[in-house]
Amino acid sequence: MSNKYLIFGATGSIGSSLAEQLTNSDHEVHLIARNEDELKPLSEKLSCTYSVADVLEENFIDKVKADTSDFDVKGVAYCVGSIDLKPLKRVSESDLHNCMKLNLYSAIESIKGFQEELKKNNGSIVLFSSVAAQKGFTNHTIIATAKAAIEGLTVTLAAEFAPSIRVNCIAPSLTSSKISQSMLKSPVVAEALAKAHPLKRLGEGEDSAALAKFLLSDESSWVTGQIIGVDGGRSALS
Repeated sequence: MSNKYLIFGATGSIGSSLAEQLTNSDHEVHLIARNEDELKPLSEKLSCTYSVADVLEENFIDKVKADTSDFDVKGVAYCVGSIDLKPLKRVSESDLHNCMKLNLYSAIESIKGFQEELKKNNGSIVLFSSVAAQKGFTNHTIIATAKAAIEGLTVTLAAEFAPSIRVNCIAPSLTSSKISQSMLKSPVVAEALAKAHPLKRLGEGEDSAALAKFLLSDESSWVTGQIIGVDGGRSALS
């Protein structure tokens, strides 16, 4: 049986960059996303397997496990995310539930689904938070709450799973991606947001993907329980 890395949210900016970086380094990957029209061409480009699954649907993990039964899992990267911006007075319980389901609950289900395989293979898990979890931004109640929960999950599972499975978290700042396009469609706004970062640019998918690749690999075998900012210096220097 071969070992593979699972990438949830594989058609996003970070997920697709991570898949490409891993395959370029001769690692095998299995891609998971909900849109087959985007997923299939990526899998063909990288010559890898894939599952069409929506993490918002109940029992989505059963579909992924059925598709991956003929290989072992070495690592899991949960690259699914959202940008949910509203002032508190407009935040509904449904908003909170949907965001928590996408970012947190389904991440937990993904980990539970492959916990035993990861333990057997001394595997690694990479989760994704946001700079907004630790640095206050107006209108970020929904997403900051969900991503702060991811950071708590990271350190808890790192303790629970040691020494067999490593668990780390990447906290990006605003990254150029499909979900951020509505914020970046105005060149003036995009330039202002870029200048809010000490490194004076927005993130790209490959920025976070490069760190995710390292954290998934055995090169980071003495790294666990860490929440690492890939944010152009925004969390520490702004």
